[in-house]
Amino acid sequence: MTVEKLLEVKDLSIGFRIGKEVFQAVDNMSFTMKQGKVLGIVGESGSGKSVTVSTIMRLLPPNGVIAGGQILYKGEDLVKKAEDEMLEIRGKEISMIFQDPMTSLNPVFTVENQLVEAIQIHQSVNKQQARLKAIELLELVGIQDAEKRIGLYPHNFSGGMRQRVMIAMAVACNPSLIIADEPTTALDVTVQAKILDLLADLQAKFQTGIIFITHDLEVIRDIADDVIIMYAGEVVESGPVLQIFEKPTHPYTRMLMQSIPKANKHAGKLHVIEGTVTPIKDIKKGSCRFADRIPWIPAEAHEENPQLREIEPGHFVRCTCYQHFHYKEDAPTERREG
Repeated sequence: MTVEKLLEVKDLSIGFRIGKEVFQAVDNMSFTMKQGKVLGIVGESGSGKSVTVSTIMRLLPPNGVIAGGQILYKGEDLVKKAEDEMLEIRGKEISMIFQDPMTSLNPVFTVENQLVEAIQIHQSVNKQQARLKAIELLELVGIQDAEKRIGLYPHNFSGGMRQRVMIAMAVACNPSLIIADEPTTALDVTVQAKILDLLADLQAKFQTGIIFITHDLEVIRDIADDVIIMYAGEVVESGPVLQIFEKPTHPYTRMLMQSIPKANKHAGKLHVIEGTVTPIKDIKKGSCRFADRIPWIPAEAHEENPQLREIEPGHFVRCTCYQHFHYKEDAPTERREG
C-alpha cells in the first residue's frame, strides 16, 4: 500500500530584506513528508528551522521573501495561495504549536473564549456546540475537571497545562498536518516527556502528520520517523531516524550527537561545538558553510559547491568533507626532529 504525499517542499529559498539587499536565510530546501508520519527538523538557533515552517504557514514577517521554490500541500502550491485562501488552510488543514504558550495564548481572554473561537472559525457549529467540543478537547489532552477549568485564564494554568491547551487548539479541526515549533523547550524534563507522549498518542489516533522542530536530537530519536539536519539555511543531512542515529555522517550531525549528555559516568567531558552559526549576511555562496566550525580539516576536503548526495537509500549528505572528518582532539600531531 502506498502512503500519500502530504507535503512536498521543492527547492524552497527564503530571504529577508535588510536595507536594499535580500539575504538568503534558507537555500534550496527540499523534502517530502508522508501522511501520518513525523518529520523532525534539527539544528542550532539560526539554522533556518523556524523560518522554514513559518513559510509553510505563510507567516513570514513583512521583510520576508519567498525567493523561489514550491510548497506542495496535497498537491497544491501554498506559495501561490492568496491570503484569504491561507486563512482557510491555517488551523483547519495545517495547525501550529508554538514554543511558548504564554505568549501564544491571549492573556485577557479565557481558555474557553480562545478554544471556542478557533472551533467556530472553521466549523459550522453554534457557540454551545463549540463549547462542548472545547471541553472534549481539553479532556483529550489530559486536563482534569475540564468543564470547570475551561473558564479560567491562561495564567491560571501551569506551563505544561498551557501547552496542552495549545495542543487542544491545534487538533481542534482535525488537521492533516501539525507543525510543532520547539513545543517542549520551555518545559521541565518531566513535563516535556508527558507532552511528547501526548503528541505521539494523538498522532497515532488521528494519523496526523507532524513536523517537529527542535535542537534536541534525543527528542527526535523518540518521536520522529525521518529527520532533517539543518545548518546555516541548508540541509546538511537527512534520512530515516534509525539510519541517521546508527550512521551519522556529516561532521555537524556527528558533533551534535557527541554533544548529547550521557548518563554513563565514564562518558567523559561533554563535547562542545566551537563557534556559532554564520549570520545570514556573512554566508559565502558556493562553499561548505560548516567549514569554519572545523578549521582543522584541510580546505581541499570541502567541495566548492556542496551538493546533497544519496550515500545509501534515503540517506543524503552534503559536501565531501565527511570523508575526511575527524575530531579536533584526534588530529595527528607533527613529528618534531630532536
